[in-house]
Order: sequence, then C-alpha cells, then structure tokens
Amino acid sequence: MLKRLLVTGYKAHELGVFNKKHPGIHFIKQALENQLISLLEDGLEWIIISGQLGVEIWAAEVAIELRLEYPQLQLAVITPFIDQEKNWNEEKQEDYHYILAEADFVDSITKIPYEGPWQFREKNKFLLRNSDGLLIVYDSEKEGSPKYIYEAALKEVEFENYTLLTINSYDLQVIAEEEQMKQWDQ
Repeated sequence: MLKRLLVTGYKAHELGVFNKKHPGIHFIKQALENQLISLLEDGLEWIIISGQLGVEIWAAEVAIELRLEYPQLQLAVITPFIDQEKNWNEEKQEDYHYILAEADFVDSITKIPYEGPWQFREKNKFLLRNSDGLLIVYDSEKEGSPKYIYEAALKEVEFENYTLLTINSYDLQVIAEEEQMKQWDQ
C-alpha cells in the first residue's frame, strides 16, 4: 500500500505550456486527480513534490482541492535547495508561495542556494528513498528533465518494494477524448 507518493513530471516549458490558461493543464490535472483518488481510496496519506513549475505545481493544486473530500491527505514540498523560485516571474512565485503556504511540510534537502546539478541528483535520491512510489507524467519517447528520476525509479522498482506509476501522452489523449465526448453529449 502506498502511503507516501512522490509526484513529478515535465516542467511547464517542456510541454509548451507558457501560461495558466493553456488547455493541456486541465487534462494533466484530470489525469493526476484520477490516479490520486484511486490511491487515496487505498490509503494514500502524503503527496510529495519538489516544487518544480509544471506537473509538480499542478499536482499540488489538485492535492489541495482533493483535501475537501480527503482531509487526511497531506502535502510535502521538499526542494533541492533554498530559494529555488528566486529567478521566477512574479506570477509563478505567487503560485509557488500559495503551494508552500498550503503544504503540511516544507523543507530543502540542501540548506543552501543553487550551486550545481549535484543538488538535483541528491533531491532525486532523497525523495525516492523517502517515498513508497512515484507517479510521473512522462513519456519515454519524449525525453526531458523527468528522465533522470524515472530511470532512478526503475532501479528502485527492480531492487525494492517500490511502485512506479506513469501518465503518458496516450493517457492524456484518452482523457481529452473523454472530455470531448462529454461536451458533445450535452
């Protein structure tokens, strides 16, 4: 049973999403919600993110909404380094600070500002070691930043009792088609 679920995926720009009104966000959030509800019904307690823009922030927004129905759900934001939002624009910083304010636990793995890529490797190791499973929005045919944590999670699955759940482009297409069918039926 999954108690602590790490959620990650593409950064917004890797998906060609440059504003909050992009229609793809709705489908990604719907896919995340579908998976999370199923896991919550089976006893999920924690959603863990590192606070990256894109899938992680959207997952946190979904988690916050799901708390209305699942008050036991807790959100942890564990960043790779302090002040990761320092160079983000004001709107993105506001969204991020809202997530931090709503989180039940906030911390940084390295207690220093950004120094180098080693901090992302440490983040991946720490988060995989401190979760029971990974839910990732990732398609191995469209590589991007999630590739590294995905490959590390595959090793965890091989050697540990670890669960790897993926949402890929096919899953998102199915959700988009279902939404379209609902609109036609109205």
